[in-house]
Amino acid sequence: MSPESGSAVEATPYVTIVLPCYNEQDHVIDEVERICAAMDASGYSYELLAVDDCSKDETLARLHEAAPRFPNMRIKAFHRNGGSGTVRRIGSQEARGEIVVWTDADMTYPNERIPELVQILEKDQTVDQVVGARTSEEGSHKLLRVPAKWVIRKVAERLAGQKIPDLNSGLRAFRKSVAKPYLRLLPPGFSCVTTITLAFLSNQHDVYYLPIDYAKRAGKSKFSFFSDAYRYILQVLRMIMYFNPLKVLMPPALWLVAIGGVKGVYDVVRYGFYLTSNTIVIFLSGMLIGSVALLADLIVRSRGE
Repeated sequence: MSPESGSAVEATPYVTIVLPCYNEQDHVIDEVERICAAMDASGYSYELLAVDDCSKDETLARLHEAAPRFPNMRIKAFHRNGGSGTVRRIGSQEARGEIVVWTDADMTYPNERIPELVQILEKDQTVDQVVGARTSEEGSHKLLRVPAKWVIRKVAERLAGQKIPDLNSGLRAFRKSVAKPYLRLLPPGFSCVTTITLAFLSNQHDVYYLPIDYAKRAGKSKFSFFSDAYRYILQVLRMIMYFNPLKVLMPPALWLVAIGGVKGVYDVVRYGFYLTSNTIVIFLSGMLIGSVALLADLIVRSRGE
């Protein structure tokens, strides 16, 4: 990583906006202008942390060229591509603001509404995170993404035990002090947004969903449907296992025990006190999974976090 530029940024701003930039040369300055104009008009003190994730185009050069026009912008450059999750994790850890905002530089999110997200957190101290809940889907692979994201969201809602209007929106604001223990859990890819949502929900931190429009992205999408959808599913299961393993493991354990018990009664009636091997395997599998669930829950409850 290279030294940062933007020494004119206020030492202790109220808001830090983390902006991952990867091959966004044609529109990154338009996005910076939009964000800074909205924040300047809002009256909030802020810093815009623009992180170039080892772009292969002129993104970094254009950020440096425009830097004198935006005194509240800090520029950070990675020497190798780390992924949007890595950018958001490091950006959040190094944020100077009390409120951290995540967004994208591809013109999809209404970044002029960032002050609205900050205002909700400022006025309502019971809310710890505000998510821009998209009212439409304009991403690539739309025919595949819409049903896949619906299924993943429903699984997450079932495991988290509450409604989630938008599981993986890239526009959100949260209190840094609340998010700090969970930042180390962020994966390097797109599923970092899913992770921070589930981390808050699983630990009883209130999340507010603000409906927003979602535009067609500028430039080429970095989202790979099959690999990223697979990672989203794994991350949902991983996060619930990390905070509440009983939600994942106990239902199949109880089902297997119940099926094994019913099958055992059937075997006794039909074969005269003889249990078939598959009945024993089903029942013992349920007992083993249940034991693992209880052990995992004990480990979670005894963690000193």
